Amino acid sequence: MFKYDTLKLYKFPILIALSSMAFYFSFAYDLERSNHTKLLTLYVGLWVAFYFLLKFAKHNLKLLTLLAFLFRALFILAIPNLSQDFYRFIWDGRMILAGINPYLFTPESVMNASNLPIAEAQQLYDGMGQLSATHFSNYPPLNQLCFSIAALFAGHSILGSVVVLRLLIIAADFGTLYFGRKLLRKLKLPEHHIFWYILNPFIIIELSGNLHFEGLMVFFLIWSLYLLHAGKWRWAAVLFACSISVKLIPLLFLPLFYGYFRKPEKRAQLENQVDKTIPVLKIRAISLKKLIAFYGSVGAVTLLLFSPFFSWEFVHNYSETVALWFNNFEFNASLYYLARQLGFWLSGYNEIAVIGKIFAVLVFLSVMSLAALRSRKDTKVLIGQMLFAFAIFLFFSTTVHPWYLATLLLLSVFTTYKFPLIWSAVVMLSYFAYSTGSESGSSENLLIIAIEYIVVFGVLIWELFFKRVKEGFK
Repeated sequence: MFKYDTLKLYKFPILIALSSMAFYFSFAYDLERSNHTKLLTLYVGLWVAFYFLLKFAKHNLKLLTLLAFLFRALFILAIPNLSQDFYRFIWDGRMILAGINPYLFTPESVMNASNLPIAEAQQLYDGMGQLSATHFSNYPPLNQLCFSIAALFAGHSILGSVVVLRLLIIAADFGTLYFGRKLLRKLKLPEHHIFWYILNPFIIIELSGNLHFEGLMVFFLIWSLYLLHAGKWRWAAVLFACSISVKLIPLLFLPLFYGYFRKPEKRAQLENQVDKTIPVLKIRAISLKKLIAFYGSVGAVTLLLFSPFFSWEFVHNYSETVALWFNNFEFNASLYYLARQLGFWLSGYNEIAVIGKIFAVLVFLSVMSLAALRSRKDTKVLIGQMLFAFAIFLFFSTTVHPWYLATLLLLSVFTTYKFPLIWSAVVMLSYFAYSTGSESGSSENLLIIAIEYIVVFGVLIWELFFKRVKEGFK
């Protein structure tokens, strides 16, 4: 009777879950990214199912956790079909196991050598595309560690390497689920909010499906924030450095910690632990020492993780490769496309190199302004400022691949803002650029890009100026 009543109670969520599984299976094994109609149909169907799952089963966290695992498990044997970056991941990992530094040799230079040092080199080279093949690796060391693990366990099988990489990303997602729920509980926010990230079709497809390691980066980031909130700032610094060593993005957040170590809670803790006659300036000095120690720990651990690859040639190659994303590449941008058009009108040329530098300065000034906006901040305020710092970074970027939004979406779970959630729904429109498998973005339909950003900026403006923001998602 209990089982029958339970089945009757959850028959609609179960029906939705089964439909989602069918959609995910089709997405994983029967879709080409140039088939825009099927891509959009499946994605809309998954989003409708996702919405109703959260609406009708949001308090059954065990069911939602089970579904999060099952949806990801469907992709286990699938070769990513929306991104070819995984070919470069496998290449880098096998190069490291062969004793070759991937930061010092481009795939093209290796292919021009007489002896190929890794298995399936030609397939990997052809799969990654010309853009990746002609540039040095820009993936930080913990990313490279994951690639090396895949090479260690599946050094002669592309599918085997894909499975290993996928298992690592799925494990990271469930780490994010664990620490995300704990942090939500500490912040007195509903725990089911984390499923706006974990069950989001965008996250499942881009991370577990397409093997983007933003999932590992945000796992270390949310673990770090949880420990920071708990007062364990030393270990938080180590994990923050690990996050940087997967993707460099968390470097953007470092200035925002200045006010955190002078927040009122810290003073209250100190007053409970020491003589209350200690002057406020002394308390602030103690906090400043913690801030310096936090920054020092982050820097030291980051340098330690990069040290196995260090050489001046590495520094040159790595910095040049990272700079390309600001000065040469363009895809799915917003404010940059407007500035580019203005540049065409004024000079007749694409002024990406100039615009990229100007926008980088504007991002820096914006983040520093956020850091100075409130001299004292708690964890909620810190996460909110991180959210807007990264949103500003994306708005000014020349290249915004869909998976970049994973960090923004996770941070939004701990705030009252939904524009990242809406963005994760419409960002799939950017794949309409891939009509012939081009990586360059030259086939982008600017009208479609405009629709994407009109929706995103519309929701953002509404939330900032016209909606009284209340705590939590409804």
